[in-house]
Amino acid sequence: MTLTPLEDLPERAVRVRAPGKVNLSLRVGARASDGYHPLSTVFQAVSIYEEVVATPADDFGVSASGPQSDAVPTDESNLALRAARAVAERAGVDDGVHLHLVKGVPVAGGMAGGSADAAAALVACDALWGTGLSRDELLELAAGLGSDVPFSLVGHTAVGQGRGHLLTPALSRGEFHWAFAVQDRGLSTAAVYRAFDEIRHPDGPLDDDQDVPLMQALLAGDPAALGAALHNDLEAAAIELDPGLTEPLAVATDAGALGVVVSGSGPTVAALARSRKHALAVAAAFTASGVADRVLTATGPVAGARVVASE
Repeated sequence: MTLTPLEDLPERAVRVRAPGKVNLSLRVGARASDGYHPLSTVFQAVSIYEEVVATPADDFGVSASGPQSDAVPTDESNLALRAARAVAERAGVDDGVHLHLVKGVPVAGGMAGGSADAAAALVACDALWGTGLSRDELLELAAGLGSDVPFSLVGHTAVGQGRGHLLTPALSRGEFHWAFAVQDRGLSTAAVYRAFDEIRHPDGPLDDDQDVPLMQALLAGDPAALGAALHNDLEAAAIELDPGLTEPLAVATDAGALGVVVSGSGPTVAALARSRKHALAVAAAFTASGVADRVLTATGPVAGARVVASE
């Protein structure tokens, strides 16, 4: 990905790319009185991207293309459109904008595709309108849009607390290689959390010390240790709603993955590989066994939402 200065972009159009994510660890506490679950999570941004192209318009509108684009809402519920309106309101902009989303991250797949769209829209509208919002202001707007949007903005590797929106950068060395088994059917995040509440009844504060081995593996750049430390409290709930997820989990394990986990609220299954070549082999095993509608490979960590040149 080549970063491009704003002055070199095509006139009156801004293209921004934002990554999907995998939760290396996701620990979930009991639902609080505000309806949210406290989280302790470790995010890694991976090289599967959403692109948002922002162009001037008389009003606010959104369109989408790419895999599963027919499942993307184009009404006022669209998170990228809400992001554009948030920038306009904060900066006092009266102009409209059209956002075109080029989908690359699975829709409703537990990899924060919608959050990546929102983060990209924040950056794109800020650049298109020349509002000059600071990174802290963009992060504040991001947190108001959704729990994963701030991380989509910053990328790399980070620890998330609160609803996942309170971020602390995590030290990580080297490059990690992934294979993803994608299901087109999707899973509702809200439904997964409801199932989690029925299955588990956590009490007491979340124990951050449980992820010390994972953080040590990241610092050492040790994929084998990282694979052994992958964890997701929502995995059992996702499998409860979609029992077929046991199949790609098993296939990846049989293919020698260092670790396998349901990504976020699912249904995407993430398999950590030894190398790029091994990631391709795990992906081939997914394809040959017919346990995924699509198969993707990626590396991480990568940067968050950035203005890019047209390809």
